[in-house]
Amino acid sequence: MPRPATDPAKAAQIKLLRQQAGRWLKSAREEAGLTQAELAEKVGLRYYTFVSQVESGLGRLPIETQGAWAEALGLVPGDFAKTLLRFYEPELYRLLFGGESASRALKGRAAG
Repeated sequence: MPRPATDPAKAAQIKLLRQQAGRWLKSAREEAGLTQAELAEKVGLRYYTFVSQVESGLGRLPIETQGAWAEALGLVPGDFAKTLLRFYEPELYRLLFGGESASRALKGRAAG
């Protein structure tokens, strides 16, 4: 069964959320005093460019690597994963934790 075409507004919203996640990750890396290359080495990446892609919002962290990233950044793994979930899967975050999802908050900001 073919996948339905992505709604352009939803695609823009996803892009914006990934960029926000990237800014949060960059801030966490800088607070940990790490360069992109140092973080890449700590999490077992061959090239630092993946860190750059994630921080710019072009990529996202796979679930299976989030624990290593949290540890490398000196953050609590559960809190780290929960924060990323808010950006990467806003409706799932809303269902699990209640409150407003990141995507709904963005819509509210765009309308105001």
